[in-house]
Order: sequence, then structure tokens, then C-alpha cells
Amino acid sequence: MLVIKRIHVRYRLRVEKGLLEGKREAIDRAMTFHPDRCPVARSIKAAIALSTELEIEPL
Repeated sequence: MLVIKRIHVRYRLRVEKGLLEGKREAIDRAMTFHPDRCPVARSIKAAIALSTELEIEPL
């Protein structure tokens, strides 16, 4: 039987170079709020460890 114990989510955000200026704090804040506001994450958090990672790629 397969038992899922942890999930790691990698987000890849592609942003035009000039648009990232001054937005990094807002992006990081959104990433910290996301798990508490995501219905799926909230449903599984008691049974499965969830971690996230953000990769920003300039266009």
C-alpha cells in the first residue's frame, strides 16, 4: 500500500526583468500565505507534510 508522507511543491514564476523590481517582498509574502489559504493544503496538512519552493526565472 502506498502511503504519502510528504509533498514538495516547486513553483516556477517567469517574470519580465523590469517587472520584478520592488515586487520581491510581495511575492515572498504571497508564498508564505499560500498554504493556509489553499483548500487542498488545508485538507491534507494534518496527515501529510507540505513544503514549497519558489524559483523565479527572468524572461
